[in-house]
Amino acid sequence: MIYLDHNATTPIAQEVLEAMMPFLTNEWGNPSSAYRFGSKLKLAMDNARDQISGLAGCAPGDVFFTSCATESNNAALRAALALNPGKRHIVTSQIEHSSVLNFCKELENTGFSVTYLPVDQQGMISTSDLKGAISDQTAVVSIMWANNETGVLFPIEEIAAICSEFRVLFHCDAVQAPGKIPIDLSACAIDYVTLSAHKIFGPKACGALISGKQHLPKPLLFGGHQEGGWRGGTENVAGIVGFGKAAELAAKNLSSWSIRSQQLRNQLETRILAEISGTWLNGSMERRLPNTSNIGFPTLNSDALVGLLDTLGVCVSSGSACLSNSISPSHVVFSMTGSHEKATKSIRFSTSHLNTNLEIDQAVEAVKQAIATLPS
Repeated sequence: MIYLDHNATTPIAQEVLEAMMPFLTNEWGNPSSAYRFGSKLKLAMDNARDQISGLAGCAPGDVFFTSCATESNNAALRAALALNPGKRHIVTSQIEHSSVLNFCKELENTGFSVTYLPVDQQGMISTSDLKGAISDQTAVVSIMWANNETGVLFPIEEIAAICSEFRVLFHCDAVQAPGKIPIDLSACAIDYVTLSAHKIFGPKACGALISGKQHLPKPLLFGGHQEGGWRGGTENVAGIVGFGKAAELAAKNLSSWSIRSQQLRNQLETRILAEISGTWLNGSMERRLPNTSNIGFPTLNSDALVGLLDTLGVCVSSGSACLSNSISPSHVVFSMTGSHEKATKSIRFSTSHLNTNLEIDQAVEAVKQAIATLPS
């Protein structure tokens, strides 16, 4: 198998698995217990907070663990609205993750108004549009750090400054950014930041919401005192420990992983664009994640191409993994191009340092073989 879908998920690193194993075997106690066998696990969880804060550039006490990024995104928006009960307007972009867009659509069904900022052909929002969209009724702005389909990077520092100027809470889905680009939350005023373990070679079903306690006005889950009383329920200790170790590895290897991923991405992208007639790149060539390439293929349906590449042993996607069962075209590419046709003919390739040059060359040949096989 040649795996080129690392924006969907990543394999658990060996070091992460080794860090988790004691908490899946001998150290199986409940961290809320009064006796040492369980309560000592809090130290392992606190160490994980330290490791994640080191990756993100935040205070360890601002790291709250959740079950996944979707929960974190939902929790951030709920918290922001609870802090501003008299305000019923949200600003986001047209190309956010489904966990933000579908939450906003549900809010619209209950009387809230939502402004979905458009993007240009490079996949970028306009900060002028953002300023124009914010009103005295705006409770929160929710903009992702890096798009999961195209890798396009939004100007987060500038967006944070605008939100601070207008005194509006800012939530950022930063799931795709850690381990690929530097993140320093101490350098910009973001009220809520979403992270996910399985995007950085950690376990699934473990996410985090980074936020000051003053921005989490009431419990997300009512129950025990876990997560400072904000999220009741016995903690996923093994997952949290794995998340922490994955964050430590991502911080330590950021430069080498990023450079290697970009070299491989460029190798693949250059060959496909040069050797397959009519192909095009979706998004910015410069301002994007180092591992991501979204390429359009003329006359071919992307789902058919993904399926045939699967039979050839190559894993890629035609959009977000969370929407892989949808028959709709990529909402990201459609928002950028206004073309339904282009949105149905685009493939995302996302590399990592684990890939090899040989795999990239074999993947390109598989794409060429698939195109020759599929009817025009």
